[in-house]
Amino acid sequence: MTRSRTEPPGTGTDPRAWHALWALVIGFFMILVDATIVSTAIPAITSGLHTDISGVLWVTSGYLLAYAVPLLVTGRLGDRFGPRTVYLWGLAVFTGASLWCGLAQDVTGLVAARVVQGLGAALMSPQTMTVITRMFPARTRGSALGIWGATAGVATLVGPLLGGLLVDLAGWRWIFWANVPVGIFALWRAAVHLPRLPSRSHSFDVLGVLLSGLGLFLMVFGIQEGQTYHWSTVWGPVTIPMVIGAGAVVFAAFLVWQRVTPAEPLLPLSLLRQRNFTLANAATAAVSLTVNSMIIPAMLYLQVVRGLDPTAAALSYAPMSLLSAVLAPVVGRALARVSPRSLALPGMLVMAAGLAAHAWSLRPGTPVWLLAALTLVIGLGSAMIWSPVSLTATTDLAPDVVGAGSGVFNATRQVAAAVGSAMMAVLMQAQLAAKLPAGAGSAELGAAGRLPEELRPGFALAMTHSLMLPVVVLLLGAVATAFFRPPGSGRSAAPAPATTGTE
Repeated sequence: MTRSRTEPPGTGTDPRAWHALWALVIGFFMILVDATIVSTAIPAITSGLHTDISGVLWVTSGYLLAYAVPLLVTGRLGDRFGPRTVYLWGLAVFTGASLWCGLAQDVTGLVAARVVQGLGAALMSPQTMTVITRMFPARTRGSALGIWGATAGVATLVGPLLGGLLVDLAGWRWIFWANVPVGIFALWRAAVHLPRLPSRSHSFDVLGVLLSGLGLFLMVFGIQEGQTYHWSTVWGPVTIPMVIGAGAVVFAAFLVWQRVTPAEPLLPLSLLRQRNFTLANAATAAVSLTVNSMIIPAMLYLQVVRGLDPTAAALSYAPMSLLSAVLAPVVGRALARVSPRSLALPGMLVMAAGLAAHAWSLRPGTPVWLLAALTLVIGLGSAMIWSPVSLTATTDLAPDVVGAGSGVFNATRQVAAAVGSAMMAVLMQAQLAAKLPAGAGSAELGAAGRLPEELRPGFALAMTHSLMLPVVVLLLGAVATAFFRPPGSGRSAAPAPATTGTE
């Protein structure tokens, strides 16, 4: 008997599922690469658009804000209109905005285009996990999430390297234009291979949308831009701590509203009562914070202390990216035989140990090949984390809350990335002030971008101490993974009232 277009997979894997997964991976890789690709192009954009560093920093900040803030809503949109439809909308917006970014003639236009690009990414991201959860049965879901995990882990690390190569070879505009042909190809693949999964008629919690959006915006903006405003005044009497505090209050009001609303909640609080889902969110926050914060002091050390150009510095992290890409699918297949905890817990500990060893090796005379080799340990740990944590988060979700759960999981990852970058900036500034002579810093950089020799040991030690932050966070993530239950042992989140239809 032939399976209908909308029939969910049963005990076996729907043969369409693997085609759908690979179609999704192309777009998912693009949106994650674009979160970090601008980092190595900042000097070129500053020169090309005749602007200053504060303006160019918004090229990244605008994207991350527009990506992170709507995720709770866009996850629900996938439930309402179908993940295929929302993914295609998002991919079309992202691809068009990429063309706009490359054509921008001033920094204001570039930031506006990046915000639209971020909105496209927010529409796409939750749908990837939703499709995996709904199309792959438990027996093969680990393998699918292994590929998803490899994509998530590698894309975040590949961004700076790809950005450096494109800037060196073709100019900064190509970090955005390169998305256009890839995006068109991804649209074609997704349109052909993504099936029309059943959609569910959800009421739309308008007040919940407004409260969650405003609360997340204020908190992420405050954390992300705190360093820019020196953690002080933003406008008039308004300060960064006030912005973050107001965001926390508004988001708390959102959670209260989700409890009492007579309509269907945007965020079913039953999700937060699920032990595995909550612990998996804590674990993914730890890894995302680590991956997005550790690259900053490492790149500064390699360029300022060792004098490497951006591309060469980024290449030193290539072994980690390659190993993570190779091993993550293997780990995913292993999840058919072992519990996620038995992989994620040692993965957290291995990644923490590798990062600690790498950090303490950041000395002026350490061979760069040794630093590159130590990243292999970090990559090994990373490969053991992504898919087990994702499987733990999604396996016990009922069909009616998969979209909401995917939105929360992706929002957690993105907010943790913003928090990690902001915390690292503050910590590095404090460490540099403590380890370097008064008044030393960027003004002491030599013509080649290196510090004078007498300042290099202090700068390197400051980067080492700064990297202890993500090491500690990984250890906290290990505690969370230690309490994972085997997927399927907990009760599924209670389904929200819904009318099943066809996307």
